[in-house]
Amino acid sequence: MFRTRVTSAACAAAHKVPATRTLATVSPVNSASRNHKVVVIGGGSAGLSISHQLLQSGKFTQDDIAVVDPASWHHYQPGWTLVGGGLKTKEELRRPMNSLIDPKLKFYNDNVATFSPEDNLVTLGNGDKVNYEHLVVVPGININYGSIEGLREALESPDSLVSTIYGYDTCDKVFRTVQRLQKGVALFTQPAGIIKCAGAPQKVMWLALDHWKRAGLYNPGSPSSSAINISFATALPAMFGVPKYSATLEALRKERGVEGLFQHDLVAVEGNTATFARPDGQEKVKKQFDLLHVVPKMGPHAFVKNSSLANEAGFVDVDEGTLRHKKHANVWSAGDASSLPTAKTAAAITSQSPILVRGLLSSIEGKEPEGGYDGYTSCPLLTEYGKVLLAEFKYGGQPKETFGNWFGIDQATPRRAFYHLKKDFFPWVYYQAMVKGKWAGPKGWRNN
Repeated sequence: MFRTRVTSAACAAAHKVPATRTLATVSPVNSASRNHKVVVIGGGSAGLSISHQLLQSGKFTQDDIAVVDPASWHHYQPGWTLVGGGLKTKEELRRPMNSLIDPKLKFYNDNVATFSPEDNLVTLGNGDKVNYEHLVVVPGININYGSIEGLREALESPDSLVSTIYGYDTCDKVFRTVQRLQKGVALFTQPAGIIKCAGAPQKVMWLALDHWKRAGLYNPGSPSSSAINISFATALPAMFGVPKYSATLEALRKERGVEGLFQHDLVAVEGNTATFARPDGQEKVKKQFDLLHVVPKMGPHAFVKNSSLANEAGFVDVDEGTLRHKKHANVWSAGDASSLPTAKTAAAITSQSPILVRGLLSSIEGKEPEGGYDGYTSCPLLTEYGKVLLAEFKYGGQPKETFGNWFGIDQATPRRAFYHLKKDFFPWVYYQAMVKGKWAGPKGWRNN
């Protein structure tokens, strides 16, 4: 899948960040095999879910649907938080890309060079031209390590206590740094702008706090006298974007003695000094740290941003209800690469995929897509070992809680049952059903 820290091995080598996606050699194909009814750009959560749901409709035969992705491995990225907390190994959360793609799908193990929507054409990195009747653009988003000065060098240093859960090559460094820290200032950051799973930056903080509490290094009742002091520096004005859940998290922050540095956007790391930009031209703030967990800025891949498919922000410009492109009627998008104004999570894709597939199939039959996507997304927010706050919401930050509707449970209260959903059930159902097109999130298993 495209949603990686780098888009090619060459780029990774240039910046000394190991690539989680490598460009494999693509076997030669003749021109006839490069004509497809549907071309899906991306083999991530959205790409595999959508391509397999389309295949299961029974309306496509061998090689009618093509998947394009340069990756050799597919990663369950929501699980990297669990790796950062010492609850999983990163190796158990990945699968070979080839093993997840139905043999009836044509797989182009290459990247995308350009889109030519006027000609219904995609040019691959190796120069091949791939024609389509419908195009689904779901390559995820890019992690920009260069957005923070000095970050690459700090992450690469095995001796530094600087880490991030937002990469396969770095997520296992997180827990090692947490274990190594015995005293000093622990600083956790969240950047301005769009990121994957907006709750993840603080999930790792809550787990680290709980680890230090159990080790006798942190006392929430007397943080100033503890061996370790904890700060959360976020570019946002609050702990979370949805008021209901933000209120709970703010109460936890105060109760546990965590310093809140709001509207602080990390821009540089030099040695043990972090530099933050402040809004409205205020002077930059420098803060010393002994441990630093960083969330780099993120954004659309260049091949999407620089195409005519993108809006001004660089995301695929689609209708909020139907997920169809606003200009090109045979182009669709979902997930992180789309312009949909909702949090970018794997949970969102479980609701987006069936709507996109239904609309695309209707379009093939000459009908208008019905739409119906309401912005549903979810963030299982770890607040300590053994408890999760299960945030579920839709457009406008309005809660849309599955268990609240079924059992009258307030999901803003962290619970052990939600913890087992996050730790055990979701990783299992992801590979057993979601990437196979068999899982629809709150609606459960799909029958076709």
